[in-house]
Amino acid sequence: MIVDQPKTTAAGPTIAFGPLLAVFTAAIFLSAALLFAVQPMFTKMVLPQLGGSPSVWSVAIVFFQAALLLGYAYAHLLTRYAPARLAPLIHVAVMIAAALTLPLAIAASWGRPPTQGEAFWLLGLFTVSIGLPFFALSANAPLLQAWFARSDHPRAKDPYFLYAASNIGSILALLSYPFVIEPFTRLGQQSNGWSTGFLGLIFLIGACGALSWRSGGAPRDAAVTEEAGARPTWRDAATWMGLAAVPSGLLIAVTAHLSTDIAPSPFLWVIPLALYLLTFVIVFAQKPILPHRAMVLIQPALLVALVATIVYTVHDYLPLVMLLHVVAFFVIALVCHGELARRRPAAGHLTAFYMWMSAGGVAGGIAAALIAPYVFPWVAEYPILIVLAILCRPGLKLSDWRQTLAIAVLFAVAAAVIVVPAVGFDVGLTDAQFYWSLGVLLALAFAASFLPNPLAFAALIVLVFMVWRFYEVDLDRVRSFFGVHKIVDRGDGVRVLQHGTTIHGAERLVDIEAGPGTRPLPLTYFHANAATVQTISAARARTGGPINVAIVGLGAGTLACYAEPGDDWTYYEIDPTVVDIARDPSRFTFLSACAPDMPIVLGDARLTLGDAPDGSYDVILLDAFASDMMPVHLMTREAMALYLRKLKPEGIVALHVSSRYMELVSVVAGIADANGLLTRLNPPEEVDPEAHQYQSAVVAAARKDADFGTLISDGQWIPVRPDPRQWVWTDDYSNVIGAIIRHLRAR
Repeated sequence: MIVDQPKTTAAGPTIAFGPLLAVFTAAIFLSAALLFAVQPMFTKMVLPQLGGSPSVWSVAIVFFQAALLLGYAYAHLLTRYAPARLAPLIHVAVMIAAALTLPLAIAASWGRPPTQGEAFWLLGLFTVSIGLPFFALSANAPLLQAWFARSDHPRAKDPYFLYAASNIGSILALLSYPFVIEPFTRLGQQSNGWSTGFLGLIFLIGACGALSWRSGGAPRDAAVTEEAGARPTWRDAATWMGLAAVPSGLLIAVTAHLSTDIAPSPFLWVIPLALYLLTFVIVFAQKPILPHRAMVLIQPALLVALVATIVYTVHDYLPLVMLLHVVAFFVIALVCHGELARRRPAAGHLTAFYMWMSAGGVAGGIAAALIAPYVFPWVAEYPILIVLAILCRPGLKLSDWRQTLAIAVLFAVAAAVIVVPAVGFDVGLTDAQFYWSLGVLLALAFAASFLPNPLAFAALIVLVFMVWRFYEVDLDRVRSFFGVHKIVDRGDGVRVLQHGTTIHGAERLVDIEAGPGTRPLPLTYFHANAATVQTISAARARTGGPINVAIVGLGAGTLACYAEPGDDWTYYEIDPTVVDIARDPSRFTFLSACAPDMPIVLGDARLTLGDAPDGSYDVILLDAFASDMMPVHLMTREAMALYLRKLKPEGIVALHVSSRYMELVSVVAGIADANGLLTRLNPPEEVDPEAHQYQSAVVAAARKDADFGTLISDGQWIPVRPDPRQWVWTDDYSNVIGAIIRHLRAR
């Protein structure tokens, strides 16, 4: 049997190598797990503060990256300037100070979100609430690796393998959260468990510090000076930043794309982030399971396919298209991070390398999450980052001025051929010419990817995006913190308001062009026989006169055309840009033609509806959507209790829960039953999709059957019983994956 033997050096005896490596690996693993478990957990706590917007996660990533950078900078300074034996004591003290702020919770004094500058308000909330614990955790990976590098362990000369162990802990924590932790525990339990793990980590870090004292006892930096090599240059630092910035920005862009079309939920947040971290595990392994050269070879095919789905606006087979986005992102990150790994310095400059790499991650995150939404009216950062990813491929040589000039001239000529006819002479491409032009350019781009210098490949992809932007059919785009709203004129004479692939309203162009005095025809989920309209009619029939109505979610303002004289209606809307769109008669005329003075209360409905007097409304209709589902915090036991307080004694609350991916009817039945309410589901409606009349799933809740009135007089609206096996959704518990599974089973 072979056992670890202690080693004796001039500085004194050391401990056995096995325990040394085990303790350091355990500390790095637990630290990374805590670091990345807190990200979806705390972001889920914060999500209701801003209406369940997918942008909450984008801004959260920027905060986490910035805190990571500060942690890496602190680790670099501590390693470089603090005495070797004092550094562990300093860091343990920082960890203890962070522990005093536990358990994790939203800062109670932070107040309501503003109607502008939501991203910066959110950054402040994260800083005040979890800034210190996250900062302390962020420093652990580089610090522990630097301490290990000072030991006389045989692997101390190249401690980067511990970075892979760190990322494995991160990935396991991320994947465990939506699939194991979230479905079976409540947020309070998660916070307490996380705090316990944090306290245990302090003891492990203390043990690492004690072991680093005993394992060689060399003076500060003496153990690594011999292996330090040349000091990195500013060009090295800039290269590290650039290679880290592109995947970081793409992480935000891809996650926002996924969340916008399905749901802003932890399981869609963690998949791209887990893949992002997995790329670090792979590229920093001694023998990568996915060789860098192979990833460089397959990347162009995935990039061309990804660009094709964007410019051809592919909406069919959405799950497959979204899978392509994720796989392409994974390979792009592998190539960029593979180039980072090839350029990593010796262990003596480890903390500086991590600091510059983290700075690049922050730069990419800030550009994608904080700058782009205020600069571009559409998601331009995604195409820009795709082009930059091509430039991160090996072989880029801008110093070859002849080749660079030739590509620049060809690009300018091609761009002029595209732009001048469209802008200067109002000559455009037919649909067939448009698609063929894109296809030819994509084929040329793929051929150019085989050239040693990726500059021509990048230039051709830029031309593809230029053709797409100059000849696409979108009428208008408006962007805010809550996403991009597209206003599209379709060939069948209908104007549609979309957020991602979800329709939020539609109006016939003839109604818009008719001008004032013409009452527009309601379409989509609000046609004359729609369940939402039936609910309003039932309340009107029950009261026999004017009714008070609260509608959560404005969209194009279609329902306003069902208001009658004497009614008192109020819209509740979180996004100011949606209000601007609905009130602009050049875009949609429902409000201006039917109810120009209808009040619109701006802000999250859980907060603003709470300000209304109790017992105010005959009907509360919830038609708010974040991506393809109603925001989770509007479908909880506490939310239903709020609606119940605001209803009149015989009032009805109705929730529009249509979703392509989730079964939410049973969720509403559960939260209604928890508040003593009965629920009814609308029958299938007679619709005409060609006339833009769509089916919807609406669940109505009331105190007793008689309150449903005409909804049940003909026996059409069916009772819905709560599922006793299903946990009731609350403000600290929801299970989106369970809703998806139920939907799949029902198909």
